[in-house]
Order: sequence, then structure tokens, then C-alpha cells
Amino acid sequence: MDLDAVRTFLLAAEAGQFQEAAAELAVTQQAVSKRIAALERTLGVRLFTRTPRGVELTIDGQAFLPHARELLRAADRAAASVRPGRRPLRVDVINLRGATSGLMRGFHRAHPGIDLDVVKLFDVGTAVAALRSGEIDASFRAVAAPGRPLPDDIASVRVLDEPLHLLTGPAHALAGARSVTLAGLAGHRIWMPGIVPGTEWAAYYDDLVAAFGLTIEATGPNFGSDALLDTVADTPALATFMGDHTRLVRPAGHGLRRIPVTDPTPVYPHALLWHRDNPHPALAALRAHLAATAAGHDAAGTWTPDWVIPR
Repeated sequence: MDLDAVRTFLLAAEAGQFQEAAAELAVTQQAVSKRIAALERTLGVRLFTRTPRGVELTIDGQAFLPHARELLRAADRAAASVRPGRRPLRVDVINLRGATSGLMRGFHRAHPGIDLDVVKLFDVGTAVAALRSGEIDASFRAVAAPGRPLPDDIASVRVLDEPLHLLTGPAHALAGARSVTLAGLAGHRIWMPGIVPGTEWAAYYDDLVAAFGLTIEATGPNFGSDALLDTVADTPALATFMGDHTRLVRPAGHGLRRIPVTDPTPVYPHALLWHRDNPHPALAALRAHLAATAAGHDAAGTWTPDWVIPR
């Protein structure tokens, strides 16, 4: 149904004249007549009868009137829902316990008036497709993995270098260490069942293994962080890497140890991605907030793969 014709019908019904409706719409009276005639053909009924003073609604016109008003109200609500600044800013954070979720919580505290919709997408390819389609406004990712440059219409900026810690159970050989070097991890089994081939985090850990001769195992099903902590706590031969800003619920009986890694410290490089033509005003606010709160990147004594985007 032509909403312009419905709007013309409402104005003519309220004014009782096609001429006044034409003046309100800044069109000719003939245009108003054509719109009403087209609407009547669509509905299969007559909506107006002519009188010496103008036009009056028929019985069918009177029946259609309240529905026409609701049609236009619904159309206005639909348009407002996607108008820049009127809908929530939709951001992909990968997972709700990670560092990027913490960045968004900080943004929400600083800008409580901005509506947010936080989602979790799988890998950078999925995130980029969602940015280009308008499904999301921004995504936190480690980019760009080897051979997978970002499209020209996707912008990015590095926002956080997150140090990795070694997480062990109380009976692990390194449990008592105040820190451990990357070289000192050679020969120890590091278990990370969440690594999925082809993802940006798999590319990161592949390079870490190649650079320092580590043993990282991704065997077994990934039952989530709680099951991972249970296994590490109960298995002296296994440890895992965990981001410094990852929020964990560690049962008191587990006795887990979180040990800094040094010489160098591996850091996971989080970047914000967005579409260059995205007009959402809250996106600019998010970028400004991250620029103001971001710590330094590429600090001395840290390591990242050579393919990550520069600061």
C-alpha cells in the first residue's frame, strides 16, 4: 500500500477538501485526486463522495480512517527505529567474559545514556560480513590474520594489548612461580580447546608456538571456561593461557594460580572494526572513548605477531 496515498487520504479527510490537502502536501489538486483514486483501486472501495463544499468520507472511508492513522504511526515508528542515534549501538565483543566486554562496560559507565546491544559473533570473517551488511556497527577483533586483509570499506584501530597469563592448578610444576618466561614454558603442555583452525586467535597462537617452541594442544571438545578451569585445577600436567582482563569465577577449592608471563610478555592485540560509512553517532562516541582510555601498544618487552595492525 502506498503510504503517500494513505497520508494524502488522511489530510483530505481532516480538511474535507482536496485543495487544502494539496496545499499541505505542496502538490497539485490533480495529484491529490490521482493518489486517492489509486488508493481506492487498491482497496476496491470508494473513500470519498463529493459535496458542494468539498468531500466527505463514505462509510468505507470512515471504516478505513483509524487504520490509516495506525499505518502511518507504524511507518513513523519503523523509520525512527533505524534513524541514526535512535536505535541501540550494536557491538560484537566475541565473548562476555573477555577484555572487550570489559571495554564496553567501561563505555557504558561513561555514557549511560547511549543504548547498547552487545552480541557475540564467531570469527573475523563473520564480523566483517555483519559490518558490511549493517547487522552490527562495530566489532572487536585481532586483525589482520595472514593473507586476510580487511576490505577497503572496513576501518580499524588497535585499542588494547592484553597480556597473557599462565593459569595452572595447585599441583602444577610452575604453580609456585611468581612469573615465568616464554622460554621457561617449553616442554610444558598448554591446553586450549577453544582454538579453532582458521580463526584469528588460531593464527595468533600458531605464531606464538612457532616463535618460542611452545606446545599448545587444542584437543578435546570445548565445554567452555568453567570446564576448562575444572580440568586445569585437577590435572597437574596441564596449564592454559588466559588474558589478563578475562573475568573468571574461580571456586575457592580449585587453588588456581594466575602467573605473569615475561621475557617477552605475549599480548593479544584487540582492535575495533567498523564500516567507514556507518553514520551512527554513538559509534564516534565509542571510538573517542577508546582512544582516550587505551593504554600504549607495542610496549618494550612485549610480543605480538608481525601481521597485527599497527597502533
